[in-house]
Amino acid sequence: MSKRRSEAAVATPRNKKGKDELNPIPGNGINPSMCNGTGKEEIKDPSCDPENPVKITFQDVSAAAYKIKDGIHRSPCIKSRMSAMLDMDIYFKKEFLQFTGSFKERGARYALSQLPNDQKKIGVIAASAGNHALALSYHGQCLDIPVTVVMPLIAPMMKVQACRSYGANVIIQGNDISESKVYAQKMGKEKGYIYINGYDHPHILAGQGTMGLEIIEQVPDVDAVVIPVGGGGLIAGAALALKNLKPSVQIIGVESERCASFSEALKAGKPVRTDVSSTIADGLAVPTVGVNAFVTAKDLVDKMVIVKEEYIALAILRLVELEKAIVEGAGATGLAAILEGMLPELTGKKVVVALCGGNIDTTALGRVIERGLAADGRLIRFVITVSDRPGGIAELTKLLADMGVSIKDIFHERAWLKSDIFSVQVKCVVEARDKAHSEELEAALRKRYNQVAWLPKYF
Repeated sequence: MSKRRSEAAVATPRNKKGKDELNPIPGNGINPSMCNGTGKEEIKDPSCDPENPVKITFQDVSAAAYKIKDGIHRSPCIKSRMSAMLDMDIYFKKEFLQFTGSFKERGARYALSQLPNDQKKIGVIAASAGNHALALSYHGQCLDIPVTVVMPLIAPMMKVQACRSYGANVIIQGNDISESKVYAQKMGKEKGYIYINGYDHPHILAGQGTMGLEIIEQVPDVDAVVIPVGGGGLIAGAALALKNLKPSVQIIGVESERCASFSEALKAGKPVRTDVSSTIADGLAVPTVGVNAFVTAKDLVDKMVIVKEEYIALAILRLVELEKAIVEGAGATGLAAILEGMLPELTGKKVVVALCGGNIDTTALGRVIERGLAADGRLIRFVITVSDRPGGIAELTKLLADMGVSIKDIFHERAWLKSDIFSVQVKCVVEARDKAHSEELEAALRKRYNQVAWLPKYF
């Protein structure tokens, strides 16, 4: 990849004080001050100031598109074979095919390209557990800019090693991303590094918006675009581009039920801290949306929906089976909203769904697929009481075999039964063809046996 840097002028709006909106501090440098809003020592990031949020413009996104065109893959936007099944024309914007596996490369490339020449020699720093770190590390290497990433202890080792392979200085510090951020900002102040917020720096937002430009070029008659939402950077930039080029397009944001920070911000009228719990869509688990992202996106988003975890797992399964695509939980959340039936107004419409990342941990993929099978009614658990005399369990397994049901696991228990001494309780995990097949199995078991406990898919 070429390391030549375009010197084309970039249009930057000016605020009331006469400073560049996208460079609140001259040279885009950090001038930190101490604050204690979260109970921890924290350094204020002047590029993401709640008191003076930056609302990016369409010109910023256009400038970003020009600057990054030689360094970013133009990802395909292809009609899905799920279209007939879901009764709408679905096009998947396959951002997981970027070199490092996510849309984050767009913003990272633009933010790095906009650094003053002297800062390019000093370098940048960021806190990230995954995709932002990968994108910065890779494009820092391409542009010959030193990159330091601070990653929490929970960061997948695969991503840590990938960042190091791209030449980044990787520091493992902090039990979670908030602790890593505090450390990164302190180190940035000491070393002179620029801190680049992965979902709220104005240049990051402008870079992410280039996805919206590509969608309009690839599917010009699109009716709606469905975008996963975490910190808000992607939906802010993309919605800005889409609404400027086609005001009639409907912008729909999707969050996990485990972290609905953007929906809560819309209710409050400003970013507010939201409780976060463990989620399949870990890339969306941002407790407080970005201030710049929120002020840019709040009037452009037509609808926000919150999806259940099982439908995110089901979306990942559908993409593996039908699209032959490996997509992480955060990237599959848009499809999850459609599978859950939360967007009935899109029936018969032309819809683009952003598959924004594919960096799912390989050890987690198998578990997620199993959860998807359970959500799809294809992986079933039940407990049944059968005769403990010779042939009792054989009769059960024959019934299952005759129905074409595959046994995944079987366990029998005698000691804790309160029924007669010649009975045994059998716990089974079985795989059916589909939900209708599992319902057929349940009916057959209840007809043959008196004691059948059909266990729920999720607790």
